[in-house]
Amino acid sequence: MTKALFVSSSGGHWVQMCRLEPAFSDCELIYASTERSYHQHHPDNAFYYIPDASRWNKLRLLWQAFVVLITLLKVRPDVIITTGASVGLFALFFGRKLGSKTIWVDSIANCDTLSLSGIKAKKYADLYLTQWEHLADDDGPLFAGSVI
Repeated sequence: MTKALFVSSSGGHWVQMCRLEPAFSDCELIYASTERSYHQHHPDNAFYYIPDASRWNKLRLLWQAFVVLITLLKVRPDVIITTGASVGLFALFFGRKLGSKTIWVDSIANCDTLSLSGIKAKKYADLYLTQWEHLADDDGPLFAGSVI
């Protein structure tokens, strides 16, 4: 069975990511987030906590990247799905190097421009999506609808 790792930061990123679950109903679903309590949403599935970080704290970002790498080495997902933010970018970066298929769905909150992580994710995403049609581009991201 295909292992699908859903990874995101908390809040709206998590909500949007979870709305993608039906597309992966034939997969073993595994979750990772920067919010520990989210395990309660999927108590029957494996869940990994990853510490939160932002671009304003470089040491914390390095720690987050390390934890993401360790998580990916434990899980060995076939596919990684993320809506961001930095935790998702690290998952795509390392996941691609480890042979996983990668999917980035930029948050619907980014209606005027792509997120910083979303812009960087282009290099590491096998499927690179925006939820706003006017942000789609021939070179990506693609628009295939929104999840909200």
